[in-house]
Amino acid sequence: MSRRLRTGIIGATGMVGQKFLALLADHPWFEVTCLAASARSAGKAYAEAVGDRWAMAEPIPAAFRDLVVRDAAQVDAIAGEVDMVFCAVDMPKDEVRRLEDAYASREVPVVSANSAHRWTPDVPMVIPEVNPGHIAVIAAQRRRLGTRRGFVAVKPNCSIQPYVPALDALREFGPREVSVCTCQAISGAGKTFATWPEMVDNVIPYIGGEEEKSIREPLKIWGRLEGDAIIPATGPLISAQCIRVAATDGHMAAVAVRFDRKPARQDILDRWAAYSGRPQALKLPSAPSPFLVYFTEDNRPQTRLDRDLGHGMAVGLGRLREDNLYDYRFIALSHNTVRGAAGGAVLTAELLKAEGYL
Repeated sequence: MSRRLRTGIIGATGMVGQKFLALLADHPWFEVTCLAASARSAGKAYAEAVGDRWAMAEPIPAAFRDLVVRDAAQVDAIAGEVDMVFCAVDMPKDEVRRLEDAYASREVPVVSANSAHRWTPDVPMVIPEVNPGHIAVIAAQRRRLGTRRGFVAVKPNCSIQPYVPALDALREFGPREVSVCTCQAISGAGKTFATWPEMVDNVIPYIGGEEEKSIREPLKIWGRLEGDAIIPATGPLISAQCIRVAATDGHMAAVAVRFDRKPARQDILDRWAAYSGRPQALKLPSAPSPFLVYFTEDNRPQTRLDRDLGHGMAVGLGRLREDNLYDYRFIALSHNTVRGAAGGAVLTAELLKAEGYL
């Protein structure tokens, strides 16, 4: 890479925006030169704007403490100063779509952690190891937008990140029916125990919109590029429950799966051990190796012990066993604000850069 790309973080004061800063402070390809947020934060030094809402374990990186926050709505001004932006704003979906389209239309590539564009047919929704080929739809999106460089790419919901790669490694056996229950950390709601004390010693059996995302989004990821759109797959059939649990970070999924052709247990373990993708082949800076890590202990993976596998970018697997209703059950775990949010978006940007889209 010849030079680092001038990079903006849109929505820099929120939890995912903070994680972007922590991950990009020393990134070899991206140099954060612009922080933007709502008008109420604009004009303040970043440390002042975020105040006591900084939720990361590490302190605010020194390079960003005194950087003046811009108004994210000032698209023209920001667009002239950056080569790309990551987006993590907390706004209604229609407003997010308009904002991301505005940046893209002004020739700024947008890699988004938001959900607003996940179902736009010519916007790739990417887990880089699983469906890297979907970024080819950007050519169609640029024709629609009338742009040369600008586009929007998104990462999928954090709740599907543990189990979709594990199932993708087994596609040759034809996963037909999947039942998944995700136990999701409070950081997925942008909260800490300090800001959400009612979650201490608590479990809430509902997370708005998560079950629908868990059922539908894998089908777009496993879909096909046809003409100017990604056409979602028709299967497997997925049933999902999503539960909020008293953990700071880490989403755990309890998965049951029935196959067209039931594999042997060792076949599954072999496929998981060998599974890697385009990011590993390209040796992208954020690509974990190995990507899928299987634990032989009955009580692993554990959220607190194992969410940081591969610097938070790998998936922990365990408890693979035959089932009396489905073919197999297993446990999957990933870090929801790293692989599931900012880190997944950074890896997607690395893929886009390596493939010539940035």
